[in-house]
Amino acid sequence: MTNQPTTELHPGSREGSDIVLRTIGLTKRFGQLEAVKNLDLEVRRGEVFGFLGPNGAGKSTTVGMILGLIAPSGGSIELFGRRLDDNQWAALRRIGAVVEAPAFYPYLSGQDNLEALARAIGGIPRARIAEVLERVSLQDRAADRYGHYSMGMKQRLGIASTLLRDPELIVLDEPASGLDPAGTKEVRDLIPRLAHEGRALFLCSHLLHEVEQVCDRVAIIKEGVMLACAPVHELLAQGQTLQIKVDDPAQAVAILSGLPWINSVKMENDHLIVSAPEESTSRVNAALAEHGIFASELVSHGVSLESVFLQLTGGESGD
Repeated sequence: MTNQPTTELHPGSREGSDIVLRTIGLTKRFGQLEAVKNLDLEVRRGEVFGFLGPNGAGKSTTVGMILGLIAPSGGSIELFGRRLDDNQWAALRRIGAVVEAPAFYPYLSGQDNLEALARAIGGIPRARIAEVLERVSLQDRAADRYGHYSMGMKQRLGIASTLLRDPELIVLDEPASGLDPAGTKEVRDLIPRLAHEGRALFLCSHLLHEVEQVCDRVAIIKEGVMLACAPVHELLAQGQTLQIKVDDPAQAVAILSGLPWINSVKMENDHLIVSAPEESTSRVNAALAEHGIFASELVSHGVSLESVFLQLTGGESGD
């Protein structure tokens, strides 16, 4: 009698948990290159999780492992509380993904494309097609040829295709890439609504302004290593940036660098760039005035996700 393989669960994992995706020590090596290094992630039901990093950070490799397309070199992946390697096909049926630009027949309508896909998947009721078209606000353009769709409509149809099986986890890779402002807004408005229906959204994007608006939490990686993983509001609460112009910048740098509550001071062109806690503009101005230095220009900028990203990654941009 052949023994049936048992499903090993990570401590705390269970079917029905709000943790939809967990990676534990996830590692991938290509020869001597370690593309992903001991990556620990948790993605929860009902949230939009941003996965960010510069070129070559290991994002695509990580997504490939999550979707079962790339075999990990070490660590493990849990989907819906069970190990992926023990339950791959059952788990993947509960995932929808748009990893690259959606590919559909240009001469078929949006509805006909979804009907063809539904037949290929099998077991999708015809009524479901109308439901997902309405869900992505394409019901009025369902009969139009896909080739006549705008980029935003094409992206929304791609998302509609992932909804045919009503997935619990949706993986989106650069969903707003190449879209005009109207198309970007359409996708931006759709993503949180899908999460609020009880799904988890795993979003890879280099459009950090868009990520800041739609994501609940983000992870930032570089060279396969996790640099930060936190709610967006916590990352943005780190402080503010002050742009200051003075007559004696060298002395101003020395004064401000000696203050324990100043995070950093640097020169850019003829301005000081000061990273300081929130609501500290008047304190900085007063500290300079005490030494007879008066600012001719002092502009406060709130911290953005882009500035946090650039600081953590050493100034490297996204993809």
